[in-house]
Amino acid sequence: MRYIEFEKVVETVKSLCITAAYELPDDVLAALKKARRKESEPAAAKILEQLIENARIAEDEKIPLCQDTGLAVVFVEQGCEAAVKAEAGKTLFDAINAGVKAGYDKGYLRKSVVAEPMNERSNTGSNTPAIIHHSIVPGDKVKLSVMTKGGGCENKSRFKMFKPTAQREEIIDWVVDVVRYAGADACPPFIVGVGIGGNFELSCLLSKKALLRNLDKKNSDEFYAKLEEDMLSKINALGLGPQGLGGDTTALACLVETAPCHIASLPAAVNIECHSHRHKSAVI
Repeated sequence: MRYIEFEKVVETVKSLCITAAYELPDDVLAALKKARRKESEPAAAKILEQLIENARIAEDEKIPLCQDTGLAVVFVEQGCEAAVKAEAGKTLFDAINAGVKAGYDKGYLRKSVVAEPMNERSNTGSNTPAIIHHSIVPGDKVKLSVMTKGGGCENKSRFKMFKPTAQREEIIDWVVDVVRYAGADACPPFIVGVGIGGNFELSCLLSKKALLRNLDKKNSDEFYAKLEEDMLSKINALGLGPQGLGGDTTALACLVETAPCHIASLPAAVNIECHSHRHKSAVI
């Protein structure tokens, strides 16, 4: 068994929160530049130029890419031969939340978490608790992926339980309608995560997990790779464009993840991500 110090997890998550807020991932920046080169609408091309410049300024000056520095969503892949060495009563989740709090403090990032959803909605003042998705994998390492998810795009995400006889065009049309509904409110151009299969909660988790994939990496299954391609084509045919002001680029990518499901079910979920697609990973 390999033991990882509690503070090592704290420091890693702290760093990931700050760098995710300041630095747009290389694949997202490359997708924006590619979209700029292909964009036929002058106004849309100018907006894409501004988004690219915004990313440069944020990284150079160490300031957040967006004023909404998001809810911290942390994916944890913990090796079965790895454990966190901590004082009694403390867990890996405590280390992650301590890291989120420290990162949002040191990075001067907006705290956007309320302690409960409907009554007083008082701010926790630390951007915790984080949303943590934990899985056990082979090995003796821990992979931590932090996504700082803005509220505007998250609010436009949707779930639907289809009949198992639903055809691919029905699924595609629904995904396109979700994007159409998201409109300018969710800050296009989008990255669209789609989860198909599993059950109610797993399909939603898959749609968010899809957003961690490199934008250039297609689904490994040829059928779903073609589904991604067709979804993206129809989404961009909407003409919504950057910031909803028209153009060829409504989405930079459409990423599909799947799971086995019940014979009577066909769950599907869409998780919308804005152009400021902030996520970073580290292995310890």
